[in-house]
Amino acid sequence: MTAPARVRVDLGARGYDIVVGAGLFERAGVHLAGMLGSRRLFVVTDETVASAQWPRLERGLTEAGVAASLIALPPGEGTKDLAHLGQLLDRLLDQRPERRDALLALGGGVIGDLTGFASSLLLRGVDFIQAPTTLLAQVDSAIGGKTGINSRHGKNLVGTFHQPRLVLADLDSLASLPRRQLLAGYAEIVKYGLIDDPEFFTWLEANGAKVAAGDREAQQYAVVKGCTAKARIVAADEREAGVRALLNLGHTFGHALEAASGFGDALLHGEAVAIGMALAFDLSAALGLAPAADAARVRRHLSAVGLPTRPPAHLASAGWTADRLIGLMAHDKKVSAGRITFILVRGIGRAFISADVEPQAVRELLDGAIAA
Repeated sequence: MTAPARVRVDLGARGYDIVVGAGLFERAGVHLAGMLGSRRLFVVTDETVASAQWPRLERGLTEAGVAASLIALPPGEGTKDLAHLGQLLDRLLDQRPERRDALLALGGGVIGDLTGFASSLLLRGVDFIQAPTTLLAQVDSAIGGKTGINSRHGKNLVGTFHQPRLVLADLDSLASLPRRQLLAGYAEIVKYGLIDDPEFFTWLEANGAKVAAGDREAQQYAVVKGCTAKARIVAADEREAGVRALLNLGHTFGHALEAASGFGDALLHGEAVAIGMALAFDLSAALGLAPAADAARVRRHLSAVGLPTRPPAHLASAGWTADRLIGLMAHDKKVSAGRITFILVRGIGRAFISADVEPQAVRELLDGAIAA
């Protein structure tokens, strides 16, 4: 078994480690005992993850003498809303927490974002630990301190920046994921190659199928690369005033597609990001910024591993148009002075931020994509 790897998110006194490896939950108490001391730990998860992962984590905590209480919420993106946030806070307050206690998010991006948000609000702020159980959360949402919930106006429009104290990315948790969920996380791994690491993208072209098939060595390499990339960017720009916005490659399109699809299983977040990245490359090529060959190469790789690259057919049948999708983009939190911010590219590994894209170019691209 490959030894666990550590990646540091260097934020000075608020810095923390990301631990990546197998069997981490069984040894969770070893990682947490010194950090928690005698403090209580409230583990927040969903009902599906509770049955699959909680027994392993509970054993690891119990063996180290860590006192933990479990709160299980309904699974799915629908839990990431104001109503469930209120329910979670009430269930925590029922147990009379103290400011020195801590929360642990056991699950994917929904649980991680919701628990992180709750921890930033509970008693005006308590510590929390991320224990991501999906590939997407391990390489993206569990890192960087973005917390939040969705609203009827869009995704992640209500939230805070609140950094975790530790991230435990146990690769064993990936074995229970459906292939579709694993691929959704893989899209976020591809993103790091497309932003500024063309060599990593080349590695993914050769090894991506292994990652998706569960090869542990390939998964650890890919997860560590993704965590290292995100840690570097977060350390340089914690609150997304500049370079961190590059991590939104594919997300301006993707969040609009998710909203149009109802934030449900019809289109997973990673699937929407995959489509969004393909559209971002297509838009860059249409604007004469990037080679068309690079856009085709990205689309080819995403398709080869089984990810979608076109808007889902149900959008056209539901009456969604380019203008309606652009309207959703206009509610995005990255809008500045009324202009939609896009992450465009000059080629693979050469992403940049632009707020100067003419709406007509986006409209023509989306009209063609929806019709296809």
